[in-house]
Amino acid sequence: MENLVLTEEYLRSIDIHEVLPQQDPFVMVGSLVHFEMMTSTTETEILETNIFVDEGRFSASGMMENIAQTCAARVGFYNKYILHKDVQVGFIGAVRNYVINELAEVGSVITTKVDILEEVFGMTLATAEVTCNGRLIASAEI
Repeated sequence: MENLVLTEEYLRSIDIHEVLPQQDPFVMVGSLVHFEMMTSTTETEILETNIFVDEGRFSASGMMENIAQTCAARVGFYNKYILHKDVQVGFIGAVRNYVINELAEVGSVITTKVDILEEVFGMTLATAEVTCNGRLIASAEI
């Protein structure tokens, strides 16, 4: 990773739009806060203006998109800052064991962690956990 120092402060300073193929109003992550080859973490404040907010809560669809975009932020960061390539569009091939324990309220901050299980033939298998105030609110395998 050359001379890149991957502190949380450095990662937070990156405009998330630089590492995602999605653009507003469809951006569902706020900041990349942790990056390693096999794990990445984002933080996102749930805003009233988010297109996936319904009756003051972040919907299950929004949560899944947040998980997918956390994966995309990991790949986008790697491509742009490590490989010096363009950000590429990715696709979700499957979602399994998607569990929602609770929907985050407007104004709360969610933390989404994605752990890579395997990368084969350009496909990535991962697990994801979304927490809010220290509680696990969603999880999935994608």
